[in-house]
Amino acid sequence: MSYARVLCVGLVGVSGHLVEVEADLAPGLPAVVLTGLPDTALHEARDRVRAAVVNSGQTWPNRRITVNLLPADLPKHGSSFDLAIAAALLASAGELPTDRLQKVVLLGELGLDGAVRPVRGVLPMVAAAVQAGVTRVIVPLENACEATVVPGVTVHAVDTLRRLVRFVHGHQVLLDPPPVSSAPAAPGPDLAEVAGQQMGRYGLEVAAAGGHHLALFGPPGAGKTMLAERLPSILPELDDDAALEVTALHSIAGVLPPGGQLLRRPPYQAPHHSASMAALIGGGSGLARPGALSLAHRGVLFLDEVAEMSGTTLQALRQPLENGHVILARVRGTTEYPARVQLVVAANPCPCASPAGDQHCSCSAYARRRYRAKLSGPLLDRIDIRLTLHPIKAADLVGVDGPAPSSAMVAEKVGRARAAAAERWAARGWRVNAEVPGSELRKPPWRLPPSDTTDLRRAVDLGLLSARGFDRVLRLGWTIADLDGREVPTRADIGEAIQLRMGESHEYAR
Repeated sequence: MSYARVLCVGLVGVSGHLVEVEADLAPGLPAVVLTGLPDTALHEARDRVRAAVVNSGQTWPNRRITVNLLPADLPKHGSSFDLAIAAALLASAGELPTDRLQKVVLLGELGLDGAVRPVRGVLPMVAAAVQAGVTRVIVPLENACEATVVPGVTVHAVDTLRRLVRFVHGHQVLLDPPPVSSAPAAPGPDLAEVAGQQMGRYGLEVAAAGGHHLALFGPPGAGKTMLAERLPSILPELDDDAALEVTALHSIAGVLPPGGQLLRRPPYQAPHHSASMAALIGGGSGLARPGALSLAHRGVLFLDEVAEMSGTTLQALRQPLENGHVILARVRGTTEYPARVQLVVAANPCPCASPAGDQHCSCSAYARRRYRAKLSGPLLDRIDIRLTLHPIKAADLVGVDGPAPSSAMVAEKVGRARAAAAERWAARGWRVNAEVPGSELRKPPWRLPPSDTTDLRRAVDLGLLSARGFDRVLRLGWTIADLDGREVPTRADIGEAIQLRMGESHEYAR
């Protein structure tokens, strides 16, 4: 037999595609030709596979070898095809019967000694295989727990190419996946640790209940970072669909924690203010990889010292914040990653950032304007809640007013508000109020009476709010009503939403 075919999976973004790995042996000068749009890492598979085959005790065929990856017009990247290429090549040389590899997907990178090493993106690859009708997969032992997360698939693990060969010949069995870890995730920081800042805590609660973006301004030590770090602790756990999305993204990025569990806690990403656009949005040579924006999908993206970040990098956030996904175009193709995040930004009021507040500021008016301009109006317009935090008082630090509510207590209230919103919008497929288009809230049956929106309409006519701000205030009003257990927002709710939207008379909020 000089021809054989086995199955593998290729990834483009988070979408997996079933790939047929063909191998053909023909007379001629010994050579290995790899076709099907492989990248550099895949081109190097020729040498890895050769060494792995020889060091596993198999004979390397001294003929002209052609390995083709179908569909040929789909870009292939990474080292996850190594195991499938080796199996197809040995089968075409007559050294490996393919009966036990029919309708089985093979994934794994080969070491020169024949060891099968883990690869990125196993979870979305296995999910794509199941969607294509393949229910058996063979994966590296280190990826086996991750693969078992996908329902409807039988997972076998392999540690060496020699074991796979002996299994196909019926002389050895494959490994069972290790048990999935059942240990609960370590508890995160608690909201009760934040001293004072009642308005900041309330803004965080509203943001969590409605999925709204949040901006925090204030001097160093006011608690901006502490509040942002505790936002995930009051968010509900991810449901099955969202958990699969988030876990798949972390698998592709190679940052999935060991243990094989679905990521149930909303992710939290806090890139440094010197992060590049590729690190924040996604990028890289060939097909782009997810950045911090996509790794925070269904969770929180926190940008501290946002005024110190590159203006170009910040402007790249505008479209993903509106659309909930990021599209990265490269020469070799276009990649799309989900990016539905809650954005939290924090900034000092000026370059000197006096801890005592504005009264001790030594910056000129020009320096303050230049510093504020880093956070542009179009980007700030997409942030629903804007709060100015004042320096902490001594009474707050010593707990004169008693202990603050814990994350668990606030999370329970947020959960009830989210449940009310989810029930209201279930027929339209929206989960939280922040996802509802403004056009829906401005027409029956959701349009509020004119008497309840008087203050809002006046703010728009005076130029204090944009059309986008009008819609975002309506969403905030519905969230405030959900938190208070009301079915419909009142004029007071809309007024409170306007205050959260416009903030105090701070330069950033104007």
